[in-house]
Order: sequence, then C-alpha cells, then structure tokens
Amino acid sequence: MSERARWREVDDRIYVRRHESFDLNVGLVVGTGGCLVIDTREHLAAGRELAAAVREVTAEPWTVVNTHAHFDHYVGNAAFAPAPIWALERTRDVIAEYGEVERRCWAHDARRRGLDEQARELEASPVVVPSHVFAPPRHRLAVGDRTVTVHHLGRGHTDNDVVITVDGAAAVFAGDLVEEGGPPMFHDGYPIEWVETLGRLLPMLGGPVVPGHGDVVDAAFVAEQRHLIARVVEVARTGGTIVPGLPDDAAEVALVRARAELVGDVHQPTPEEMLAEYGL
Repeated sequence: MSERARWREVDDRIYVRRHESFDLNVGLVVGTGGCLVIDTREHLAAGRELAAAVREVTAEPWTVVNTHAHFDHYVGNAAFAPAPIWALERTRDVIAEYGEVERRCWAHDARRRGLDEQARELEASPVVVPSHVFAPPRHRLAVGDRTVTVHHLGRGHTDNDVVITVDGAAAVFAGDLVEEGGPPMFHDGYPIEWVETLGRLLPMLGGPVVPGHGDVVDAAFVAEQRHLIARVVEVARTGGTIVPGLPDDAAEVALVRARAELVGDVHQPTPEEMLAEYGL
C-alpha cells in the first residue's frame, strides 16, 4: 500500500484515505455499533480494496454515503452492498439514469489512453444505485452511537453535491465542492450557484475540511476557492476569456458553464449524447 493510501485520523475516530487513483479521498466515521464509509471509489476492485482497508480499522457494520453522482465516488458501491447506501434523491436519480453510460464512457476512455487494467475493471463493475435517499436540505444518520448529518447546501460542482458533518466533531467532508488536488471541475457545474453554496458552507467550518480530491484543507482554503469561482463568474459577465488562477482548459469549461447559467440555459447532455461524444 502506498503512503497516500493509509488512513489518516483528522478528528476523533474520523479518518480520510487518499488514493493515487484519481487522487480521490474517501472518509470513514467510526462509532460504537456502526461506521460510515464516505464514497466507494471508481470500480468494484477498488471498492473491495477499500472495504478491506475499512476492516483494518473497525469491524463495526457499515453504512455508505455517496457525495455525488460521479463514477469515481460510487462505482465501488457493490463492494459494500447490501449495506444501506445513502444519497441525495437527485444523486440516486442521476446514478440510475447515467450510471451505466458513465461507466461505459470512462472504460472506453481508459482503454483509449492505454489504461487497459482500469478499463477491464470498469467493464466488470456493476452499477449499484443507492438504496436510501433523503430530500434537501439535510438528513441525520445514526452511525452506532454517533450522529452524522448529510447536508445539501445547493448546486455547485454538480446539481447533487452533499456535505457531511459529525456531531461533536470539527471535521467536514465537502466532496467535490472543494478541490485541492487540481482546479475545480466545472463540466457539470453551476459556477454562480457554487459561489453561493460555498458561502453557506463557510460558517460550518472550524476544523479540517476533507475535499473530494487532494490534501485536507481548512476554511481559509475554501474561502480562497470561493473567490476563484467568483472570478469565473465575473469574467463570464464581462466577456473575458482568461481567469487568473485557472489553467486555460479549466477556464474555458468554467466560462461556458457560467455564461449558460447567466442566461438560464445550462444543458446537461442526455445519456445518448454522452455515448455519442465518446464514439459509442
């Protein structure tokens, strides 16, 4: 196991495990009588490896939360079924509609890039839709003797992001609303609303913030990322093409999304359009 893939305790019995693949973070909250696994990785084999790693920490029965409907956060679900798998209603609906298509597209992309093992693992992975859902704005879960709250603060990285807090602890799992391992990803994003959503997140922060990808950060980092996304919106409003602090390719996608949002014309591709984009 690489150093990145070791559990790191960021608060009382609250752990993060950072993986080389996709620089992805998963979370683990351990209580007496239960534990919560936050996201399940990108395919079944990775999910099984994660499940074994959880068992190195605790034998408590597990519950799962998917933070949003991007494949690297949920295709490992099958490794934990039939345990309860929780998600926002919208997350469940997106996985049900797009999960098989997303899995096929990413397997095709992996094979095209010469990542044959990743392609094979994706092709062999069933898509397991969350079994339990909640409606905005929040839902409280019993994790053994601990209480966890799953919050939907608004649209941002996607239209179905959630944030996870634990009663009596300062650590917050922000999913891909916060990115440290690279620039924020805007392909399914809502930049204008993302700024507002991070504004709701900031008062909740008083300790470690676990992003979807990259190193653990703090409230100051989240505030700076909010300013970066606000710059995207300002540049979109003024017709510019360069966003200071964003690589050109990320800025291009971000500005397309922000301009569509400004005129109320944000388009989410259909499953058929996604397949056509990948030549499938």
